[in-house]
Amino acid sequence: MAKLASVLRAEGFSVVVTREPGGTATGEKIRRLLLDTATAGLSPPAELALMFASRAQHIAEVIQPALVEGSIVLCDRFTDSTEAYQGGGRKLGSQPVLALHRILCGDLQPDLTILMDSDVTASVERARRRNKADAHKNGRGKNDENRFEQESRAFFGRVHSAYLAIAARDTHRVALVDARGTANQTHTKIVEIVRRKFKLAAKTA
Repeated sequence: MAKLASVLRAEGFSVVVTREPGGTATGEKIRRLLLDTATAGLSPPAELALMFASRAQHIAEVIQPALVEGSIVLCDRFTDSTEAYQGGGRKLGSQPVLALHRILCGDLQPDLTILMDSDVTASVERARRRNKADAHKNGRGKNDENRFEQESRAFFGRVHSAYLAIAARDTHRVALVDARGTANQTHTKIVEIVRRKFKLAAKTA
């Protein structure tokens, strides 16, 4: 996402880079609660509600103001992730997620969603390594961001299937990218998609 932001800024765009859950002071507190392995016994509906609490604040405080100012907002995860993780992974289904999105988010939709598809097992292992390294670096000990990464293979299979179903349903918005190559190869594919979407001239440099 940082590489994409650099490309867009070089084109003269104002770019806001943010993430979910999080993106605001309140959202980051919710993120710590949701992703910390010390959080136990959280029911799926409560988890869903917390995701949308963070998102509603994020939209009001960061996303909408940036859009009003004419900036491009690059957000790491949005409602599609909630539909995949809580709707698919937690088996809550898509309808509660989409209903809450309409109620709490005003049905705000991204102009473009990049779905990076890769091997589920490899992706989870990479996330576990990254989160453990971050926890060690920041002195958080066991208070890392591994709560979801500790889920079962079946859980992530459901998440993956839900993501693919979203991509198949919303073809006008979701671009599926094979992310099994190197980081640079994936970045090149993403930039090509973004250039087509925003009708930017291709560059050979």
